[in-house]
Amino acid sequence: MSNNTESGASAAMTDGFHLLLDALKLNGIETIYGLPGIPITDLTRMAQAEGLRMISFRHEQNAGNAAAIAGFINARPGVCMTVSAPGFLNGLTALANATTNCFPMILLSGSSEREIVDLQQGDYEEMDQLAIARPLCKAAFRVLHAEDIGVGVARAIRAAVSGRPGGVYLDLPAKLFAQTVDAEVGRASLIDVVDPAPRQIPAPDAIARALDLLRGAKKPLIVLGKGAAYARADEAIRTLVERSGIPYLPMSMAKGILPDTHEQSAAAARSFVLPEADVVLMIGARLNWLLSHGKGKTWGGKAAKAWGAQKFIQIDISPTEMDSNVRIDAPVVGDIGSCVAALLDGMGTQWAKPPSAWIDAVAERRTKNIAKMAETLARDPQPMNFHSALNVVRDIVRDNPDAMLVNEGANALDFTRSIVDMYRPRKRLDVGTWGVMGIGMGFAVAAAVESGQPVIAIEGDSAFGFSGMEVETICRYNLPVCVVVFNNNGVYRGTDRNLGGGTDVAPTVFVKDARYEKLMEAFGGVGVYATTPAELRAAMEEAIRSRRPTLINAIIDETAGTESGRITSLNPAAALKK
Repeated sequence: MSNNTESGASAAMTDGFHLLLDALKLNGIETIYGLPGIPITDLTRMAQAEGLRMISFRHEQNAGNAAAIAGFINARPGVCMTVSAPGFLNGLTALANATTNCFPMILLSGSSEREIVDLQQGDYEEMDQLAIARPLCKAAFRVLHAEDIGVGVARAIRAAVSGRPGGVYLDLPAKLFAQTVDAEVGRASLIDVVDPAPRQIPAPDAIARALDLLRGAKKPLIVLGKGAAYARADEAIRTLVERSGIPYLPMSMAKGILPDTHEQSAAAARSFVLPEADVVLMIGARLNWLLSHGKGKTWGGKAAKAWGAQKFIQIDISPTEMDSNVRIDAPVVGDIGSCVAALLDGMGTQWAKPPSAWIDAVAERRTKNIAKMAETLARDPQPMNFHSALNVVRDIVRDNPDAMLVNEGANALDFTRSIVDMYRPRKRLDVGTWGVMGIGMGFAVAAAVESGQPVIAIEGDSAFGFSGMEVETICRYNLPVCVVVFNNNGVYRGTDRNLGGGTDVAPTVFVKDARYEKLMEAFGGVGVYATTPAELRAAMEEAIRSRRPTLINAIIDETAGTESGRITSLNPAAALKK
């Protein structure tokens, strides 16, 4: 604020810079992720001066990913701030990914002046950012006048968290920041958003329909998605699972709502329960590609004779999600907490458990698969493979259940998801619905900043390359992040050959024996080169104990990976090889 004197009168004034920061603070925003630059450099300085934490990254996409996962962790919008044009485009990838994954996020970007953009007169970094952002997020708004900043921020917050959460773009032309208004007028224009994500109570007949299906089921199954984790209805969901006696299958970011070691977990029997179940209750999960769209051999049996025979109950806040791939026999529309509470009320305390034949069959398959996995994990090959290395990570996470686990890669993702058990909700953060690479270091930074807990980031060497420079960010803010790079010299593996016989290496092959740990050391962190499980274990334990930024270069057998991981079926070349 400033005092301007005219004709002896003194009036307190404020400007667009301070109104934006005041609007964010009024609505509980404490941290901004982003990069300084024209026209927001002064805004980042002012944010710090006003008590906001400004976490500055080396690339906007990583800052956007940090904001997106902060939204998931906190169930309120994470905020990313970028410069115009290229910076905006870098952040846009994260915004689109946040929308796809239902993470509440607001992307604030400076932009060129409208009168120049609309006439295409060649302004600095000229781009019609609002038009570009609109199809890739839940909502997009532009603020042209300082007195409208409060409304713009309020609309962005409501759009980000109401209904199905997602990404929102807020366009802020450069002239906006320097606009001044009377301080009292500005203060009155700000909005403290009330109840931005109100409960949506399910219809009684929808609950009755769902309970009727469950009551008649011989082989029921519950599938928990990351929406169930986001909903923070942990106790109600656990009560529903245990009271019903129904086996449950957690999707990757739902792991930990109930401990993965829970006796009703069917995670180790996934390929058995999906085709065998006759009634499937979906809680915060979508029948997208991650669940084979509810079709095919994954669901209909080996010969796919039973397509459509399974009955689906789906709890989702969006009515348009129903029937998106297969018929949903009992749609339950509402927020997950209210829907699960209504199911519990309808079940009462005397609910009949599923037939013992089904429970015993699931338990038998789970026990068999866990024993088989234990044999694999007990081996100690030289060099390490994914299993022997992840056996160490499994133990570290078990001993530190409050640590945040970030995970990306192809094989590094697939094996970690199936081997490393989770014990607390919202502790596993990974690539989500799109399966994109590059979320790792952005997620790791936000996980440390928002939770205050140690972070373990399990990275494939290819995935790490997308955001690896952010180890400087980790060191700069002295965050308790332990990055483990599974180094097998390439994408999937390091053994491919140049099919043309030239001197260039194959497109999937990296520099052999790359020393990734030196990158962390260059910025003052701890680098460790680990070739055995014992070395990996000692380094991870020390990183957790010391809370110092650490990168462990874990050398993995370069032949251990499989092309495309567990989604080989999506690779056209794989089909040609059959």
